[in-house]
Amino acid sequence: MGHSMSGVGVLDKAVVILGACVDGASLAELVERTKLPRATAHRLAQALEIHRMLVRDAQGRWRPGPRLGELANAAPDVLLTAAGPMLTALRDATGESAQLYLRRADERVCVAAAERVSGLRDTVPVGSVLPMTAGSAAQILLAWEPPEAVMPLLPRCKFTGRTLAEVRRRGWAQSVAEREPGVASVSAPIRDRTGRVIASISVSGPIERLGRRPGDRHAMAVVRAGQRLSGL
Repeated sequence: MGHSMSGVGVLDKAVVILGACVDGASLAELVERTKLPRATAHRLAQALEIHRMLVRDAQGRWRPGPRLGELANAAPDVLLTAAGPMLTALRDATGESAQLYLRRADERVCVAAAERVSGLRDTVPVGSVLPMTAGSAAQILLAWEPPEAVMPLLPRCKFTGRTLAEVRRRGWAQSVAEREPGVASVSAPIRDRTGRVIASISVSGPIERLGRRPGDRHAMAVVRAGQRLSGL
């Protein structure tokens, strides 16, 4: 099964189930991946769902649930520790407010920020919950997700599947008055050691300063900051 075993049978099986659901799993796929009896896999997946450690997607497949993120967020986070100085450096390099976003189900949360000190600025307080349907950070957090995880959201999004394909191709996203009138932003991915996108780093500010093509001005700096925070 590829996991270390603790000897506590039900816990070991639950951990194996969680690992098998990282990219989504039907009951048949759970049985195939874990080699557990069908009834056991079903019972444990349902129990993990009750505890919000697994959720069902639109296709009825189990995926990691919000409780896992809540528990992870309660632990000291090496990414958040490193993000503070990087966001400050990005703000100073671009002259714009900088933010770090994590996805939480169909929302994104600002978990760290460095605000522009004076003048017109886009203020996103830490803890702000924003939709996954608009803004360059939302584009980043969706662009590398599997299609089945994106399709249910797309009808509500202010961007299209073609937009997300372009984001994947060039490695950064931009938005102009997409989330909020008068505001433009540029975002880039932060990846874990496996290459999976786990967060978005962004700069945002008034359109009158960033222009209608903010990526031309700031994409390079934002992408570099994302690369430096990746693989921690």
